[in-house]
Amino acid sequence: MLKSEIEIAPVFHRLPERIKAHASICFLALILYRVMRQRLKLAGSDLSPEAALADLRRIQRHTVSINSGAPLQGVSTVNQRQSEVLAALNIKKPVYDAQMNLL
Repeated sequence: MLKSEIEIAPVFHRLPERIKAHASICFLALILYRVMRQRLKLAGSDLSPEAALADLRRIQRHTVSINSGAPLQGVSTVNQRQSEVLAALNIKKPVYDAQMNLL
């Protein structure tokens, strides 16, 4: 089931801690996938988790600094479809946080 839904390629590890880490990451990915699928379904959306992620991938946070000026920060515009996906997944819309300083 795990390989069919999120398409995991075979990975070969020798050390036990790496095997455990890989299995943990795969398990977390499956949980996130299932939660996304369930929330989309409960919201009445016909999107798959892959389609939802493809839409959300376009949202970006930018920091721009020209010459020695103060950096300007912003978030790309969230369109209607992205807003619907965020609402279906019960995730807050990203906004510019004036308190955040990346530099």
